[in-house]
Amino acid sequence: MEEKRFWNEKRYYSLDYYLKSTFGEKVYKVSLQGGMTCPNRDGKLDTRGCIFCSAGGSGDFAAPVCESVTKQIDLAIAGIKQAKRVGDKFIAYFQSYTNTYAEVAYLRKIFTEAITHPSIVALSIATRPDCLGEDVLQLLWELNQIKPVWVELGLQTIHERTATFIRRGYPLSVFEQAVKQLTQINVQVIVHTILGLPFESKNDMIDTIQYLAQFSASRQQEKKEKAVIQGIKLQLLHVLAGTDLAKYRSYFKTLTLEQYVNLVLECIEQLPQDIVIHRITGDGPKKILLAPEWSASKKTVMNTIHREMKLQDSWQGKKVVIK
Repeated sequence: MEEKRFWNEKRYYSLDYYLKSTFGEKVYKVSLQGGMTCPNRDGKLDTRGCIFCSAGGSGDFAAPVCESVTKQIDLAIAGIKQAKRVGDKFIAYFQSYTNTYAEVAYLRKIFTEAITHPSIVALSIATRPDCLGEDVLQLLWELNQIKPVWVELGLQTIHERTATFIRRGYPLSVFEQAVKQLTQINVQVIVHTILGLPFESKNDMIDTIQYLAQFSASRQQEKKEKAVIQGIKLQLLHVLAGTDLAKYRSYFKTLTLEQYVNLVLECIEQLPQDIVIHRITGDGPKKILLAPEWSASKKTVMNTIHREMKLQDSWQGKKVVIK
């Protein structure tokens, strides 16, 4: 068990806390479109995409791809400033599809344009671990010398049977190799997981979290070849209209709010305190959200999680075994 602690008012190491500690103020992400596709969609691996993925490639809130990267950033910042009181520090987030799946010359152009924007303090790139060739890794290393670079990897689950069903398209060994390579060039790694995937038990989901816990910096100290993750996203499974997942709705049950909250608490307690928790739920576009309907109220979900953490005296690292 790790010692009980608080990160301001939260009982887990939140992204908001990390950003304020690192950059001195609240920092928002601006979602950008790189105009890329995915090997799971263009025929290299498949043409159907992952079973849960929307037509927007999991980037339904990103800016229009027709604009330049600079224009996308400026439009997104203007929109945020209209709605909220914010400072002048933002993270450029290439979110939709696979954002290293292109010629490296093109990647260099758009990523450099983003990272050199005066309001951008870090660059976050969502991609697949099987789309990180040596030339891409070299580019990421170069960009990381300018400002911090994060790479967000969509793992979702460690269980191969589930990975096959959701059409992830790569084995766990590829993920492990990608984390090692990114660690070697000092690029931060954030891992996406999905809670509530079809036919997975609670123990299956906890297995994934316990597996990722071993990649914390504290547990990698003694290893010669380190593979470190700095952050994790806990994402509720959303069933969205138009996805292949929607066709299977009658074959599996989505999580109830109570089940999800208790599962999130268990996951948080299993995570070492040096891993930043970037997300504990998620936003499904309301117009196409089929299930679970309760997830449409993100504020309710967040408030319920925080309340239950207090009632159950839960905190990050509570169930971490210190060797």
